[in-house]
Formats: sequence, C-alpha cells, structure tokens
Amino acid sequence: MILRDKQSLLLCGTLAAGLFVCGVFNMLDNFVVLTLLVLIYLLIVVNIVYTKSKYPEEDMDSNTPEKNS
Repeated sequence: MILRDKQSLLLCGTLAAGLFVCGVFNMLDNFVVLTLLVLIYLLIVVNIVYTKSKYPEEDMDSNTPEKNS
C-alpha cells in the first residue's frame, strides 16, 4: 500500500490539525482521540519506510545530472 503524494500531505495536515485542535481544547487525554492520532502517525511512518525500502535509489539520483566520463 503506497499512498500518493496528495494523500500523504492530507494525512500530515490532518495529524497536525488534530494535534493542534485537541491540544487547544485539552482533549489529548481522551483515549479515542489519542488512538486516532497515533494510528494516523503510524500510517505515515509505515508509508515512509515502505516507500524508502521499495524505491531506494530514486530519491538519491532523481535530481542529480548524469556525469559523462
């Protein structure tokens, strides 16, 4: 399961907004809210690890120009 860029950005924004809103309203002690935020965080981390392990050299070599020797 690979999330697309827009889906990853949406999850990161949802996590940040959820942490902010729940922190302002002091709802981070609620088990359900905390569980949802942790699940979103773990989904993001698993997606990063899976993407890095499946496509290791794409990120390193995509922006560097090819050298002709």
